[in-house]
Amino acid sequence: FAAVVVAAAMRPGVEALRRRGIPRGVGVGVNYLGLLGLVALFLWFAVPRALDQLEAAVGSAPTSGSQLKQAANHSTGIKHELLIGVEKRLKKLPAGTGLIHPALTVTRRAFEALIGVFFVFACAAYWIFERDRAVDLVTSLIARPKRKKVRDTFDLIDAKLGAFVRGEILLIAFVATILSLAFWLIGEPYWLLLGILAGVFEMVPVIGPLLAGAVAIGVGFTASWHVALAAGLAVLIVRLLEDYLVLPRVLGHAVGLSPLLVLVSVFATAILFGGFAVLLAIPIAAVLATLVDVAVRGKDPAEEETPTVLFSAQDTEVT
Repeated sequence: FAAVVVAAAMRPGVEALRRRGIPRGVGVGVNYLGLLGLVALFLWFAVPRALDQLEAAVGSAPTSGSQLKQAANHSTGIKHELLIGVEKRLKKLPAGTGLIHPALTVTRRAFEALIGVFFVFACAAYWIFERDRAVDLVTSLIARPKRKKVRDTFDLIDAKLGAFVRGEILLIAFVATILSLAFWLIGEPYWLLLGILAGVFEMVPVIGPLLAGAVAIGVGFTASWHVALAAGLAVLIVRLLEDYLVLPRVLGHAVGLSPLLVLVSVFATAILFGGFAVLLAIPIAAVLATLVDVAVRGKDPAEEETPTVLFSAQDTEVT
């Protein structure tokens, strides 16, 4: 399903290039090269500065058992309880050869994750080529009068998923950039790290922005209550701009989901499929909502407004 979502996001660009005489294979390659370029730019510009801030954030943390015990003895309140808890859990960790098996497990899971990412992007590329054939196969199994409606439903779902992903990418870039600048202006510690974190948290609907705001306010209190208040106001203002100005213009009604339905979808997906599946909560809900509109409420998918994010309605059409 993740591969289908990625393919839906790329399809308008690939189709637009194909109409200009560029083969689909080259179009897919251009999209992937563009993605790699953005990742490389991010790694070159933002990651070194964020790592410096992360090292500064943990630089004063105890690095040995004796330092941890000494810090716990000289601390009070919540900090004392936290350090004591860390010390107790460190004593329970396996030593020597007992660490080999956990290390191998982590390495294996990292390798599996890498293979999974490669599989998703490979399947996304193949789905762009094979989607029309798959739709033809499905429609050939259905009564002829209903074939057009089924095909239009496929196209509408594809357009909604693609618009959502492209809109989310724009929102992540917008939030990370604006909040990083705002945090820098108010003197928030680790401003770039927190700005990037807030942008990444945009991928988690409902919960992500709230968590980003809480982290920014908590870090702000390490400087002063004025900074914490300014950080909270900055997050609130950016959120209002996003809800009332950016979202209507960028995403509009791309997925056709109400805020309540989004909230229910997020928690239901997390309970049924685990925390990581929350990233796909809105796409899953969008597919189900479209199917209900067509099959139960009797809507004609051909008459539904086609979502457009970065591409015109002509580019989102699948031929």
